[in-house]
Amino acid sequence: MPLNFAFSPCPNDTFAFHAAVHRLVPGPDFTPHLDDIEALNIRAATAAAEVTKVSIAAYGHGLSDRLILLRAGGAAGFGVGPIVVAKQPRPIGGRVAIPGERTTAALLLRQLGRFNTVVMRFDQIEDAVLRGDVDCGVLIHEGRFTYEARGLTLIEDLGSVWEERMRAPLPLAAIAIRRDLAHLAPQVDAALKASVEYAFANPSESADYVAAHAQEMGPGVTRRHIELYVNDYTVALDATAVMGMLEWGEREGFFPPVDKSLPIFA
Repeated sequence: MPLNFAFSPCPNDTFAFHAAVHRLVPGPDFTPHLDDIEALNIRAATAAAEVTKVSIAAYGHGLSDRLILLRAGGAAGFGVGPIVVAKQPRPIGGRVAIPGERTTAALLLRQLGRFNTVVMRFDQIEDAVLRGDVDCGVLIHEGRFTYEARGLTLIEDLGSVWEERMRAPLPLAAIAIRRDLAHLAPQVDAALKASVEYAFANPSESADYVAAHAQEMGPGVTRRHIELYVNDYTVALDATAVMGMLEWGEREGFFPPVDKSLPIFA
């Protein structure tokens, strides 16, 4: 039976996983399910999530007993973190829009304190700040490339705060597989690694697939998005960086205690 494989419609994921879902590399059959990362985080707690992208923060919030992480297909790096913007220079405060309670972006905001947060889809946050519906907004994905053209001001780079604190790459998300399917993890991990490597070697082959899911994103932003978020850590996620975030979150009381007898990575 095909494995249900959930990932986001963002260019980095459609670029990286195009070969896997179109059987261009060896591996299992995948039935793709594409949705916003916070929707995937919520779905990850259900039986439908056989293989799924998940925010590292969501994993720490109570998914470690259900899912085990793979090394391939994740999102991490330096300079890839969420940013906080406003209409004009100001301290972070007031109503702060976040792209979901379970996102790594929301967790990283907690580094700076507790705020009055407003949850909305990531692609609605820029407009909400511009309209004045919220005072500040935490942007992810292509927001790093579009906020200035929209007339917004950078208040803080949450990824840089994390990198300075931890002296490590920022782990945003990983691919996870249900623990009862862990015997398939080596096969799935190899397929996703091959898919990313195929994408690097044949970047034009996924162009139509990427464009079909890129919504209103222009080709220039799409290219910059892929160049930033698909990197060596997409081939092999930094396990030490992931463990560092999970341990920090538990230590700070953001995550519940986990069963230390369960391995985090397959």
